[in-house]
Amino acid sequence: MNLPIYRYLFNQLKDKILRGELKPGDMLQSENELAQQYSTSRLTVRKSLSMLDNEGFITSFPGKGYYIIEPDHSKYTLLFNELNSGSKNNLYSKLLGVDATDPDATICQKLQISCDHKVVVILRLLYSNEGPIAYDIKYIPYDRGRPIVEKAIEYAALPDMVAKKSSPFAIKKELCIYIEKSNPEINKSLCLHESEPLLVVEQSLYDYENKPIGLGKTYYGGEHGKIRAYSNMRE
Repeated sequence: MNLPIYRYLFNQLKDKILRGELKPGDMLQSENELAQQYSTSRLTVRKSLSMLDNEGFITSFPGKGYYIIEPDHSKYTLLFNELNSGSKNNLYSKLLGVDATDPDATICQKLQISCDHKVVVILRLLYSNEGPIAYDIKYIPYDRGRPIVEKAIEYAALPDMVAKKSSPFAIKKELCIYIEKSNPEINKSLCLHESEPLLVVEQSLYDYENKPIGLGKTYYGGEHGKIRAYSNMRE
């Protein structure tokens, strides 16, 4: 199938950049030159260049032209979903319990609530076909007007649990990854040695006013205690 000319031009220029034919600091041909070379309009060329700009390959300087930019190799893309850890096997969860309880001082601080404000605590064990791989705890400020539906939360990731509290487009997410000493209950649930440390992925979710609406801690151990990020997600 023939590609639209703007997509063809985008692919051609992108391929030259990725192959090193065009290097950081090099100036691209002008819009007029590219339009003549590819027998198209400046508007079509501008659309292709805009796509390159959006993907972080080029930048423009008014009155000068378009230049290949220096890539930032310090940036990584980390994909995380507690129900899809990248395991070759499908994951499923077992709901261990749901309860509205009084939070401790640490949870109150993280959720920015008073200590007399109830918090819904959700406990789950995440499995692959090989056995348990993660122990999952969610903390959501209790809302009397929103009933707890256990079947709905058993198979939901944290953003889905709090989506009704805020527009899904407005939710801000923050991850913190750290090592925590062994926990007898968690280690036993994950079939780990009692002294084995745990890798914790902590999710904090905020609404459009930057108010905390959910906190999640997912504990991993053994061969599952790995986090992978990518420096370049371009196809």
